Amino acid sequence: MVGLRTGPARTGPWMIAVATGGYLLSVWAWALPGPLAPLLRDELGLSPVQQALVVAIPAMIGSLGRMPVGALADRFGARALFLAVTLATIGALVVLALVGRRSVAALTAGVTLLGVAGTMFAAGVPFAGAWAPPHRRGLAIGVFGMGVCGSAIGGLTAVPLAHRYGITVPYLVCACALALFAALAAGVLRDPPQRAPATGGIGQRLGAALRLPITRQAGLCYAVVFGVFVTFTTYLPAYLNNAYRTGAAEAGRVMAVIVVVAVLARPAGGWLADRLAPRRPLVVALIAVTGATAVQAATPPWPVVVGVVLPVLAVALGVASAATLALVAQTAPASLTGLVTGVVTAIAGLAGLAGPLLLAVSLSRFGGYAPALVLLTVAAAAGALTATGRTGRTGYDPSGMAGPRSTTGHS
Repeated sequence: MVGLRTGPARTGPWMIAVATGGYLLSVWAWALPGPLAPLLRDELGLSPVQQALVVAIPAMIGSLGRMPVGALADRFGARALFLAVTLATIGALVVLALVGRRSVAALTAGVTLLGVAGTMFAAGVPFAGAWAPPHRRGLAIGVFGMGVCGSAIGGLTAVPLAHRYGITVPYLVCACALALFAALAAGVLRDPPQRAPATGGIGQRLGAALRLPITRQAGLCYAVVFGVFVTFTTYLPAYLNNAYRTGAAEAGRVMAVIVVVAVLARPAGGWLADRLAPRRPLVVALIAVTGATAVQAATPPWPVVVGVVLPVLAVALGVASAATLALVAQTAPASLTGLVTGVVTAIAGLAGLAGPLLLAVSLSRFGGYAPALVLLTVAAAAGALTATGRTGRTGYDPSGMAGPRSTTGHS
């Protein structure tokens, strides 16, 4: 703890590390309904639609809730929102453990409350960026974004724990981990010393955020990135089974590798955003996504899929994700960074729900995935074109193409 008292340069990495740990745990909680859905289906007799809603409701609540959480973080500081979201998530997990298996209504209420866990991202991105020096802001945001791998904890542990100790145990184990984080955050986390609380009502600031060109541009780019990411992760096993007749175990392994590669590429994308300015790696990454989805629309042979298309997609999506958020942190006014991040990631969350649905409709209507993949290709191309545009009047380098902004002692 002594190191926390030696100034922002030494404190920043600690703050970012603790925040990343908290985000990882919140994602663990947020994703728990996914692996537990088949067990809940058997216990409660869920229909296919009800089972899908158990997974979709937290995702939708977590996505839409990022706008108010981002706005509140601008007003009251990210530390307060970290604690509030963590305590609310613990409450949701306890509700699910106590009554979630008693009825469909109780389960639905529990997963709806659990959606709040997904909102921590909107507070964490500006928090991580503000604690880093300007020339490392993209890297800090990329590191924070690695917390999304918390979903893998639930995927690996939830079902074994439920089989061995009962379906309530995964909820309670995660709740205990979050309680430890809450205690650590209360004692360690501090808002950046330069933070100035935002003023004005949420409605007024939301209108100001929506009028910013960066909100629209980053919203489209991140919607493409996250929509394609969810499509080629969450829906990947079903896609590979239908298109290539792969077994469930093999498809699951491929999905796990893609997720890991994409997550590990986020810090690289942040580092490139710091070195080259965010738009450059973002444009290149979206061009790579466009090419990869175009190739996949032709249903290439299996070796091309696993050896070229999916690895290129994973790296490009990880880079594009961090570069987009670094662009927001660099361009949006400091008093609106959390709100802009919330709007951008909320739009992306809804796009993530639409991607798998698009592929499912394509299969049922046309007997294949090519039409949906062509649409994803067009969307990625539109994102790449949007990423080259100017962000407008912000007080910073509007194009983002001139390199990182100059800071004391750095060029």
